[in-house]
Amino acid sequence: MISPTGSVAKRKDDGTLRVRSRLGKYRIERRLAEGGFAYVYQALDTVEGVRVALKMPHQSIVTPSMLEMFQREARLVAKLDHPNILPIKDANFIDGRFVIASRLGEQSLQDRMRKRIAFESALEMVLQIVSAAAYAHSQRIIHCDIKPDNLLFVNGRLQLADFGIARVAQKTIKGSGSGTVGYMAPEQAMGKPSAKSDVFSLGLLTYKIITGHLPEWPFEWPFQGAANLRRKAHPDLIAIIRKSLEVRPSKRYKDANEMLSALQKVRRKALLFHRRHRTPAA
Repeated sequence: MISPTGSVAKRKDDGTLRVRSRLGKYRIERRLAEGGFAYVYQALDTVEGVRVALKMPHQSIVTPSMLEMFQREARLVAKLDHPNILPIKDANFIDGRFVIASRLGEQSLQDRMRKRIAFESALEMVLQIVSAAAYAHSQRIIHCDIKPDNLLFVNGRLQLADFGIARVAQKTIKGSGSGTVGYMAPEQAMGKPSAKSDVFSLGLLTYKIITGHLPEWPFEWPFQGAANLRRKAHPDLIAIIRKSLEVRPSKRYKDANEMLSALQKVRRKALLFHRRHRTPAA
């Protein structure tokens, strides 16, 4: 890897990139995250003058199949055109590394949830997230890792990122058993994910955004924070959340499109209910 001065920009012993190193037209500014398969860096696109997020697989575990997975991710997301899905700016081999560049979000939903979220804002966030998943499902793509860290605010709008473990169905929707434990459906943890698994993750995320509590195994109602949910949410909205969080997949919505349709039908009454019943702390 060559620096702007022509010298070799050094990597750290663990294979990560040093701050101020150059990778093609990108100048590394800091490491944002590290997952099971990849590092994510903040970098400056020195040609366009904008900051981006660069995702690249760990050099120590790169195999042809691993690179194929990342290339598949790039092809998948490149085909997805939705305001709540983070688009890819570039996907290419640079200095021997496969790099996926996307726009840098202002903050993640995980960061946003550290502060209280008003009910009206929470409901709008949920609708945006479910809309993104619904569009992906309509394209026969499941995400398999819907969680706050994979949702970024870009110009005030939530966008779903990281389709790295999504799978395109040939005849039926299939996926991998990967995911994040806290937001994973029970059957996905056993290696049997489907669109209904994304629905379960969406239900967990919805409950967390509205109540501040994340339901845990064995997912028996009432969850922690249920009293708070009843104070804030119309019974029809609660019914949608409960259906999305059924342990048995056959009892859930078949996909995010069904869940989105149900949410859109109760949106107005949910807002009116909350305005009539809210308290200063709601």
